[in-house]
Amino acid sequence: MQEIRIEPQMNAVKRPLRKIRTSTYIWRNIRRDIWLYVMLLPGVGFFLLFKYLPMYGVIISFQNYMPFLGILGSKWVGLLNFHNFFNDPSFWQLFRNTFILAIYNLVFFFPMPIILSLILNEIRWEPFKRTIQTFIYLPHFISWPVVVGMCYVLLATSDGLINQLLIHFGINRIAFLTDPHWFRPLITLQVIWKETGWGTVIFLATLSGIDPQLYEAARIDGAGRWQQLCHITYPALLTTIVILLILRLGNFLDSGFEQIFLMLSSNTRDVGEVFDTYVYTTGLANGQLSYATAIGLFKSIVSLVLVISANFVAKCLGQEGVY
Repeated sequence: MQEIRIEPQMNAVKRPLRKIRTSTYIWRNIRRDIWLYVMLLPGVGFFLLFKYLPMYGVIISFQNYMPFLGILGSKWVGLLNFHNFFNDPSFWQLFRNTFILAIYNLVFFFPMPIILSLILNEIRWEPFKRTIQTFIYLPHFISWPVVVGMCYVLLATSDGLINQLLIHFGINRIAFLTDPHWFRPLITLQVIWKETGWGTVIFLATLSGIDPQLYEAARIDGAGRWQQLCHITYPALLTTIVILLILRLGNFLDSGFEQIFLMLSSNTRDVGEVFDTYVYTTGLANGQLSYATAIGLFKSIVSLVLVISANFVAKCLGQEGVY
């Protein structure tokens, strides 16, 4: 007599029922929070339109792209553009300049919002604190052409304010804008002045979430300001610092085209020419669109490797990563 197994048949029936219940549960949650999803649509649309759809154009980095032929009609050349770029005599100069500027920003700029946030957190008079925050946020909203124009007015060799003060005190003029040795420090100082205040927003939000009772308990135990900073404030900020550092490495090779391009001159090009300005020169000025796209793709791959590596190291050290 043949044995009838009912259990597998019941499991086969349960599977579609489970899927129906799951889909019903998902749609029920969507209907419940429908306006939250509506508010999410502009952000999703932005990333789809400006981040993901343009990825289709990366194909031209493997082609000899001709605008009148289009992407589908242009000749496929494989890795030729990358080969030409890596064998270009200016490759190592571009890489060195971009890398040094990135290190300058990482070493000198990245800690500044943290330090300023800690200083602002110690201010107890709220009206004064809010006033200071307003003033340090303002430079972020000034465009780079205006910042560079202010720099030219202050640092011009002939009639700049700084050089006039140097002459007044018996010091020789300094060619800040044309001396290659001053180019990288000026770029870094501009970034610090413009973005430090705005960078404190995230850190101040993290500091405001620390339980005040922790500080009260520490003071009762006899802990001073420095001990409170080391044992309460710093551990609370550490996760935020690690995540922002990982995200910062994602833009490690992005030196800022607008700022660098406006500050460049014939005297400073050897130390100031970076990937971003080179892409503009070769891609738009000279019409080598495939070559310029290959350079941009190379930067993106390097940034991806840095983010994945930094996230892996953070996880190994017991910190929370980006994913």
